[in-house]
Amino acid sequence: MSDIDMIRAAAARLKGHARRTPLLSSPFLDRIAGRRVWVKPECLQHTGSFKYRGGYAAVSALEDTARARGVLAYSSGNHAQGVALAAAQHGVPAVIIMPADAPALKIANTRALGAEVVLYDRAAGESREELGEALRGERGMALIRPYDEPQVIAGQGTTGLEIAEDAAAMGIARAEVLVCCGGGGLTAGIALALEAQAPGLRARPCEPEEFDDTARSLASGEIQRNARLSGGLCDAIITPQPGEITFPILQRLCGPGLVVSDEEALRAMALAWGRLKLVAEPGGAVALAAALFHAGRVEGDDVIVTISGGNVDADIFQRALSQYGDLH
Repeated sequence: MSDIDMIRAAAARLKGHARRTPLLSSPFLDRIAGRRVWVKPECLQHTGSFKYRGGYAAVSALEDTARARGVLAYSSGNHAQGVALAAAQHGVPAVIIMPADAPALKIANTRALGAEVVLYDRAAGESREELGEALRGERGMALIRPYDEPQVIAGQGTTGLEIAEDAAAMGIARAEVLVCCGGGGLTAGIALALEAQAPGLRARPCEPEEFDDTARSLASGEIQRNARLSGGLCDAIITPQPGEITFPILQRLCGPGLVVSDEEALRAMALAWGRLKLVAEPGGAVALAAALFHAGRVEGDDVIVTISGGNVDADIFQRALSQYGDLH
């Protein structure tokens, strides 16, 4: 199980490799939300998302003999790129299993980073886990899961360490920290970091409608599955259900989940670009959307939000700007 010591150790290994992203603000966003909004732009991280943190933390934690055999991962795109870059930086081969309907940009970027990409049809019910186990048995590679992996959670938790340090420097003692949530690796890592470093800050998972398994799981007290596994705009954070490792952490440390519509995510993308000049992908914008358009469900004078990724296909980004680029 991940803990604060693992997160701190991951931070030490990531030093000089991961970018330290700042907390950004805009008076225009504050006005919409009715409180101060602080944005953690992990879309500026290497490979365009926070996933590089977990990928590097996991690859760097492997023993030399295991790492030399290469690494295997499955992902719709952001974890794929994070692991691919980390593997390239360590000089080891990487095989990434990706859904055939993942954004073309993410597939192309993963290949460009030197990884071998194996595509599967998730809509037809093909199992990435079964493909992964078969390939692992065949090639002897180390499997790095996208969220239910202690070292991955620890790497993502370094985001929370930075939030805690920057919030303290700004005099923010109490705030809700809204986190874009798929399987819960980022949310769990941030929650663990905040528990140790900033107990006045509380993490809350944010998800898109129809793929709100974490919110429903927290409400019911038991892990809930999504009825669909594909077809949503927020592909980066669509997972079958919360992780077996991540969910107990979320249940212990997080506030209730927040759920936004695809249209709200697109509006948040347009505002992130218009007010902060940040490129966000739909799944990476759900926390900002929750802060702006569901402000009544958020407590306090300050809210901190992650923009977890910016790997968006051009047509989706253009759709956000054309539909909502004139909003204030």
